[in-house]
Amino acid sequence: MKELQKVGIFCKEYPPHVYGGAGVHVEHLARALSDHVAVEVRCFGDQRIEGGSLTVRGFPQWEETKRGTDPRFVGAVDAVARSLVMAKERFDGEIVHCHTWYADFAALLAGKLWDVPSVLTIHSLEPLRPWKVEQLGNAYHLSRWIEKTAIEQVDAVIAVSEETKADVLRLFEVDPDRVHVIHNGIDLEIYRPVEAIDALTRHGIDPDRPFVLFVGRIARQKGILHLLDAIPSLDPSLQVVLCAGAPDTPEIAHEMREKVETVRRARDGVIWIEEMLPRDQVIQLYTRAAVFCCPSVYEPFGIINLEAMACGTAVVATAVGGIKEVVVPRETGVLVDPDLREGTFEPRDPVRFAADLAAAIDRVATDPGLQRRFGEAGRARAEAHFGWPAIAAKTIELYRSLL
Repeated sequence: MKELQKVGIFCKEYPPHVYGGAGVHVEHLARALSDHVAVEVRCFGDQRIEGGSLTVRGFPQWEETKRGTDPRFVGAVDAVARSLVMAKERFDGEIVHCHTWYADFAALLAGKLWDVPSVLTIHSLEPLRPWKVEQLGNAYHLSRWIEKTAIEQVDAVIAVSEETKADVLRLFEVDPDRVHVIHNGIDLEIYRPVEAIDALTRHGIDPDRPFVLFVGRIARQKGILHLLDAIPSLDPSLQVVLCAGAPDTPEIAHEMREKVETVRRARDGVIWIEEMLPRDQVIQLYTRAAVFCCPSVYEPFGIINLEAMACGTAVVATAVGGIKEVVVPRETGVLVDPDLREGTFEPRDPVRFAADLAAAIDRVATDPGLQRRFGEAGRARAEAHFGWPAIAAKTIELYRSLL
């Protein structure tokens, strides 16, 4: 058996170019793995870190991928082009491990070119994000093909939750023995309660008035439009802080703006931070929120809930996907059933879903004792089950089983 000495991680996002949970996952997994083996990260961008057990190399976009095509196709065509370049570069490790469909093709090709096992982590699944046709046009069919080809050919698939594993086995032709569940994790030294409040005052948040917090991309799967529909029913004493940027499409950006303007006419205290804030500022928001809300209609894991819990904050979230393996009802927060239509990600009754969200948020945000109990239990759960050293150890065990 070969000895595991070096791992290649292929991905789209890596700091400082991170806009979603997959990028957070890769950053912390790479760092935790590098305590045990050499790690080489190949990512989209201009990053470069040399020396030590963790090296990072960014691969810039090829301008040709933008020329003479439908603008919606550029993301998928660019992913294929960068994947090919990433894969052909000389690789001297024993395992390649990719994250998100953008880099799936790179790891699959590198595994064949350099004759090493390939591993793929599922952060979301293209067949379960049909709204992406709005973003990618017909290139959505290309992203689905890339993902399907990789999932069915790599040596091992890591699902970030049991529900995601079930989705993989239902949607693809994969030997169940090749699909392994290793949960997402959290850096408990970084994500913890803090005393600072300068980020609140900088963004116009009254630190003496309770607020409900949303953090995430403006994407249909994140359910932010449903949360906006719930705002008029919230207790008027609450502020609503929407830390929401990076819209998937101009269309959803327009819908978001219209809904925010509507709710602002109905009540005060609605604060929209239209950018993805630095981590230290987001941690201040998590810490000071009366309740964190995750209204997603699709979420394979939902690392944002774990981030809020690690900061000692109560959570109101939807009972979908991997969220149910993170948030414990009546212990670390409240779960709301969006009652999605069969085979879709649309609530059967959007008005009722918005009302249920509002009722759950009010229940927690107006009860300091419940907030404290949920927050303390959430931090304890994060410490007990989701530390990165344990997740890195499970990942290395899987790598070694493939050599």
